[in-house]
Amino acid sequence: MSVMDKLKNMLKGHEAQADKGIDKAGDAVDSKTQSKYSGQVDSAQDNLKGRYGTGGQGQPPQT
Repeated sequence: MSVMDKLKNMLKGHEAQADKGIDKAGDAVDSKTQSKYSGQVDSAQDNLKGRYGTGGQGQPPQT
C-alpha cells in the first residue's frame, strides 16, 4: 500500500477537516511567497480538495 493510499484511508470520513488543512497550508504558502504563486496554489488546493476533501462542493467526493 502506497503512502497516498494510506493518507486517503486516514482522511476518509474527515473531508471537512482535510479541506481546512488544505486551505491553511495554501494560505501559509501564499504568505511566505507574498502571493506570487497564488494562481498555482489555488489550483493545487482545488486539486487536493477534489481528491481528499469535499471536492469543493461541501460534500464528500464520489468514489
